[in-house]
Amino acid sequence: MSPATHDRLLLVSMPFGALDRPSIALGLLQAHANALEVPCDTAYLGFDFADLIGAGEYRWIADTVPYTAFLGDWLFAEALYGPDAPGDMRYVTQVLRGTWSLSPGEISRALRARSLVEPFLAACLRNIRFEDYTFVGFTSVFHQNIASLALAKRIKAAHPLITIAFGGANWEEEMGEALLAQFEFVDIAFSGEADQSFPAALAARRRGESLSAIPGVILPGEHRHGLGTTHDMDTVPIPDYSPFFASRADRPNIAGQPVTLMMETARGCWWGERSHCTFCGLNGSTMAFRSKSPDRVLDEIAHLRDRYDSRVFSVVDDILDMRYFRTVLPRLVDAALDIEFFWEVKANLTHAQVRLLHDAGVRFIQPGVESLDDHVLDLMRKGVSALRNVQLLKWCREFGVTPLWNLLYGFPGETAADYESTAQIIRAIWHLQAPTGYGPIRLDRFSPYHDDPASFGMVGVRPLAPFGHLYRFDPGTVMKIAYYFDFDYADGRHDDDFAADVVELVKVWIADDAAGELWVRRHEDGTVVIIDTRRGCTEATTAVLDGWKAAVYLACDRAHSVGELLELDAVRAELVSPDELAGFLQRCVTHQLMVTSAGQWLSVAVHHPPRLVDDAATPSRRYLELRAV
Repeated sequence: MSPATHDRLLLVSMPFGALDRPSIALGLLQAHANALEVPCDTAYLGFDFADLIGAGEYRWIADTVPYTAFLGDWLFAEALYGPDAPGDMRYVTQVLRGTWSLSPGEISRALRARSLVEPFLAACLRNIRFEDYTFVGFTSVFHQNIASLALAKRIKAAHPLITIAFGGANWEEEMGEALLAQFEFVDIAFSGEADQSFPAALAARRRGESLSAIPGVILPGEHRHGLGTTHDMDTVPIPDYSPFFASRADRPNIAGQPVTLMMETARGCWWGERSHCTFCGLNGSTMAFRSKSPDRVLDEIAHLRDRYDSRVFSVVDDILDMRYFRTVLPRLVDAALDIEFFWEVKANLTHAQVRLLHDAGVRFIQPGVESLDDHVLDLMRKGVSALRNVQLLKWCREFGVTPLWNLLYGFPGETAADYESTAQIIRAIWHLQAPTGYGPIRLDRFSPYHDDPASFGMVGVRPLAPFGHLYRFDPGTVMKIAYYFDFDYADGRHDDDFAADVVELVKVWIADDAAGELWVRRHEDGTVVIIDTRRGCTEATTAVLDGWKAAVYLACDRAHSVGELLELDAVRAELVSPDELAGFLQRCVTHQLMVTSAGQWLSVAVHHPPRLVDDAATPSRRYLELRAV
């Protein structure tokens, strides 16, 4: 690597970067280079590959094939290493057919895309004037790594004086050191957040100084010196996405499709600082929670909206800063920016907070529900209960916020009883948002499971099978490069030994496009009407409650204990006994109007807007009188 007093940069996003959203990492680095007045271009080469193989095929590989198959990476493996027909056959047989059950037709689609990799790479070298650049940097997340390495190898061979740099999740800490040691054509790896290390590296190169002492920079033959970490989030620039939009503009088959703008308001995880979820490896060594000031957040949103004329934002934070419920979100309501947001949140939100999310334009959230059983949630250190999770799903239904969540299973220590209770809850909340996915837990780098697997009863830890096909090195090196790992249970069980029936139930739930509804409304005379169209009913079932039973059902819109319910004014006024109250609660559970767990009781009917309740009041219906049941 030679020093450069007058750098000219090219930042690269290789397949399979998204076609509908820019890279926030490259947007930030572009902005840093702009601030330093260093000439910088950004190339989104995923568009070029999509032009070659077809946008539909590109999206199928990027979004439909499970990402842990690493198909996008494997397509470029031959271009990086050379032919390996036996190894390719093992990947197809073991991973695509064996693990993910891809059909012969789907495998043919993958092989066709692979046959176009070499023409694509040749076109990259032919169409980009790499000789105009002194520094080429690749961002690498998910299945971009092998494609990036394949192009980087060719650039270095043709232009040996160019500095080749890599960064992103695939190059953090030990992974970056191991990759740098194996691929001699890579000159620099950036580990962790690059908002400090990247500008420092450019400044050092301008002065002709060594980069070896810069935290977050890894050089060949050297160990990293700390991580690049930003403490004041207001110093992070607004990402520059203009190259992304310029790349899309020349592609009519893509340009007309909506773009989701990526933005961040915080880094780290405030919950993880207190209690690191056992399976989570998202934050690496940068768990410390930091967030932007409210003024900065509002200014950045307005700037991005106006500059790129986009109305869909995805906030990449691992978790929403709870202070924003007092600061940012009310101001978004007042600003009426006509923007739809996605945000990751913790599941223990209040009714008022869910409503505020909706009013602020948050239409999708990822609440980290993960399970509907208290014991399993305790095993993963989630800091939330099953009923709090159900409560959130119900309130999201009420306010029109879509919760995107996964049901995970296979946690060390779980029992058959955990999934018996889960199945009962699922049947009662069939009218609420089903999970968007399900699957066994994975052992991820940087998670507590990875740090100390033996203490959790995990043995035989090894890289997820695709890594052995992507990195043709000795097993010890692949262990250092892998991000995802397989393992065995010390007690010999399998991941779905207890969850198999629930998994089948979830499959039906996800596929059910006529799940029905369960609505509740309080009338002016104090009665409560519950309308149930679940379970494929041809006629609605209506429950009518009054007096203390109506008060109890309404109170249980939020989870309550029997002791708390006995203190309700209506219950005390009518001298309701604990046994009488318990009997009513159990009847509600039997009719799947409530769920119960850990001595708490929760109504699962969704409060309905009055107009929609009136519309549902059709003459033909069956009646369920809980007063008599």
